[in-house]
Amino acid sequence: MPNPSGPDPGPWFRRFRGRALLGLAGFAALYLLLALKLVDATVIAPIKPSEAVLAAQRPDFRTLLSAPDRAPILDRNGRLLAVSLPGAALFADPKEISHPRRDAARLETVLPMLDQAEIAHRLGLRPYGFVYLDRDLTAAQELAVNRLGIPGVYFQHIWVRHYPEGDLAAHVLGGVTPDQRGIAGVEDYFNRRLIGQPTQPLHLSIDLRVEDIVHREVARAMADYKARGACGIVESMTGRIVAMVSLPDYNANDLHDAPTDTLFDRCISGDYEPGSVMKLMTMPAALQSRLVSYWDRFDTTHPLFVDGFSVTDYEPVHYWLAMPAVLAFSSNIGASRIATIMGPKIQRAWLRKMGFFKPSPVQMPGVQPPIWHPKDTWKLLTTMTVSFGNGIAMAPLILVNAVVADVNGGVLYKPTLLARAPGAPPRTGIRVMRRHVSVIMRKLMRGVVLSGTGIYARVPGYLVGGKTGTSQVVAPDGRYRNHLNNSSFMAMFPADHPRYVVYVLVVHPKPTRKMQHFSYGFTTGGYVAAPAVGRIIARIGPMLGIAPIEGAARKAMNAKFGIPLKPAVPPGRRALGPGHPFPPGANRYAYELADQPPPRHPDRAAAAAALHRVELAVPGQMIRRDRSARAATMASAILKK
Repeated sequence: MPNPSGPDPGPWFRRFRGRALLGLAGFAALYLLLALKLVDATVIAPIKPSEAVLAAQRPDFRTLLSAPDRAPILDRNGRLLAVSLPGAALFADPKEISHPRRDAARLETVLPMLDQAEIAHRLGLRPYGFVYLDRDLTAAQELAVNRLGIPGVYFQHIWVRHYPEGDLAAHVLGGVTPDQRGIAGVEDYFNRRLIGQPTQPLHLSIDLRVEDIVHREVARAMADYKARGACGIVESMTGRIVAMVSLPDYNANDLHDAPTDTLFDRCISGDYEPGSVMKLMTMPAALQSRLVSYWDRFDTTHPLFVDGFSVTDYEPVHYWLAMPAVLAFSSNIGASRIATIMGPKIQRAWLRKMGFFKPSPVQMPGVQPPIWHPKDTWKLLTTMTVSFGNGIAMAPLILVNAVVADVNGGVLYKPTLLARAPGAPPRTGIRVMRRHVSVIMRKLMRGVVLSGTGIYARVPGYLVGGKTGTSQVVAPDGRYRNHLNNSSFMAMFPADHPRYVVYVLVVHPKPTRKMQHFSYGFTTGGYVAAPAVGRIIARIGPMLGIAPIEGAARKAMNAKFGIPLKPAVPPGRRALGPGHPFPPGANRYAYELADQPPPRHPDRAAAAAALHRVELAVPGQMIRRDRSARAATMASAILKK
C-alpha cells in the first residue's frame, strides 16, 4: 500500500527549509526594526535638519542684483534723466566656432541690425578667444539668440545706460562709451563721481519741465525761419541753469550714431558775436564808472565814420538820445559814444571782470574761450564795435551769466548745473556793480519791451525786460556776409524782482513765406527770437510759481518800474548833451569821434577813479564783517565813491 505523505525528501531538504525559514525570520525582524526606527525618527522623535541646511534648500524669490556701475542722474525735482539698467552683451569664442558664415547667417535672422559679413569675420578670428558681437541686447533678443543654441556663443550680463527722455537735455547729459565711461556732458565731467558713488544720485539744476518747453519753442523758431541751429538758456539769479537747449540735438540713447552736426553744443562751444545784446554790458560799465548817468544825452544825429568803416543805426533818428532811448531803439551810434567816453581800458576791465576773456566755468567739457582783439589792436574802432556786439564773440552761456549779474543786484555767480543740496548754504558770488546800477539796468531793459525793439516779447501778466540782438555772420575770409545774421533776445522776468533770465539765439534764420505776414522778410532779433522768449515765459512762469499780475496792479507796477525815454535831469545836476558832450575823465577817443581836440590837461584823477570803480569786485554778496576793521572800512569807502 503506497505512503500517502509521498517520498521522504531527505535530510538535506529539511536542513535547507530550516535555514530558509530562519533567513526569512531574520529579514522580517530586520525590516521590523527598521520600520520601528523610521517611525521613531519621523513620528515619535523626528530629527530636525539644521538651519543652514534649510536655508540652502529653501527657494529664494528675491532678485539680488549687484550695484549698478554708474549713479543715476536726476533733475532738480527728482525726475530721472539717466539710469543704468541690467542688460546683456553677446560675445563668442572663435576657437569654438566651426562654421563662421553659417552661424553669422543664423544670428542675422534674430538680430537683423547686425552686419552678417562683419559678424562672420569676427567669428573667424581663430587666434582670439573673445570677440564682441553685440553689446546692447534686449531681453527678447537675448532669448531669441539663446534658442538658436549656437556652440561658442555666450552672453555677458552688463549694465546699460538709458536716457528715458531721449533728446531732452541730451547735450547736458552727454553720453557714455560701450564700456559705460562718460564721453560728453556731465556724464564725462562727473565720471569719477558717478562711478565712485553708484548708489548716490547726481542731482542737476535742470528742470525737465522747463527744458521741454524751451526745447519746443526754440525748435519752433528754428523751423519757422529754416535756421541752421539755435540755443536756449534759462538761468536763475544765483547762476543755476534751469534749462539749456542746443539744436539740432540727438537722442542720448543713440549718441554713437548721431550726425556730427547734432553733437555740437551751441550753448557752450559756439562762439557768436552777440550783437546789440552786448549793450547790456556797455550800459552798466558806464553807470558803474560814474562817467555817465542815465539822463545824459548822446549825439546820434548822423552815422560815424572811422578808418573807412561806418557805424549806423537800423532805424536812425536825428536828435540826441538819452541812455533809455539808446537801449530801447538799439542805437549803435549811441553805444559807440558811451563806449568812447569810457575808453578801451575801462571797457576791457569790465569785460574781463564779467568773464568775457575766459571759458565758462560751468561743469561741462568742451567749453570754448571767447574771441577778442588783443590789447595792442584794441583801438578806437574796436572800442566802438565791441560796445554794440561786433568784433567780439563768446559762447551764449558766458553772455547769459553776465546779464544775470546785471539784474540780480550786481552779484556775479559761477554758472552751475548742480541742484542745491538740502541744507546747503546759499551760493556766494562776486559783487561787480552797485545795487543801484542793477536796478537801473532792470528799468532800462523794461523800456525795451514796453516801447523799443522788444515789443514782441511782451507777456500778459508779466513784467518782462529784455534786449534784442542781431549780428552779422563772419565768413571764413574774415569779412561779414551780407544777408546772413544771427538773431537773439535776452530777457529777465519779473522786472521788478527778477527770478530768471531767458535767452534764445537763432543761428542763420532765413525769410520764409510762412512768417512773411509777421516779419515782413526781416530776420532781426525782435522778429525771430523775441516771440520765442515771450512764449517760453508765458508757459514757464506759472510752472515756476511766478503768478501773473493784471489790472490796476499791473498798471501801477508799470508806472512805478520804468524810466522815461527822455528822463528829466535831477535838480543840481548837469547832463551831458549839446554844448557839454564830455564828462571830466572822458577818454580821448570820445573827442576823436566828435572831431574835437582832446583837452591839453585831461582829468587823469577822474579817469583813474572811474577805472577803479569798474575794476572793483568784492567777494560775497556783501562785504564780510569778519575781516579786519581797516579792510572793511576801506571797502565801504570804495563802494560809496
